[in-house]
Amino acid sequence: QVQLVESGGGMAQPGGSLRLSCAAAPGFTLDSYVIGWFRQAPGQEREAVSCIPRGGGHVYYNTSGENRFTISRDNTKDTVYLQMNLLKPEDTAVYYCARGRRGVCTGTPGDYSYWGQGTQVTVSS
Repeated sequence: QVQLVESGGGMAQPGGSLRLSCAAAPGFTLDSYVIGWFRQAPGQEREAVSCIPRGGGHVYYNTSGENRFTISRDNTKDTVYLQMNLLKPEDTAVYYCARGRRGVCTGTPGDYSYWGQGTQVTVSS
């Protein structure tokens, strides 16, 4: 049973933008939890991209995403977003959102207890 549902992935050209969404499935909730975005490219380990604490704010783990990616949340919709601008081919990956088991952001996948199925982002000209 999937508790988090990602959407918004797809194809983009270098320099383009995409906005990913992470929504809670019925009966599940995100608004009281740390939510992280991770990505995994073929043949590579899953890496942390960004995290948002329960009350808002942001943490960015992938320095290449700094100043290009923005994480936000709308607790009225129980949804977390990742706005990605100035996309690069190296941003190509499956992007996952996950609900943290701790009260603080971490970049460690093991600190997240529920995961979505992922959404593919492909950046290519």
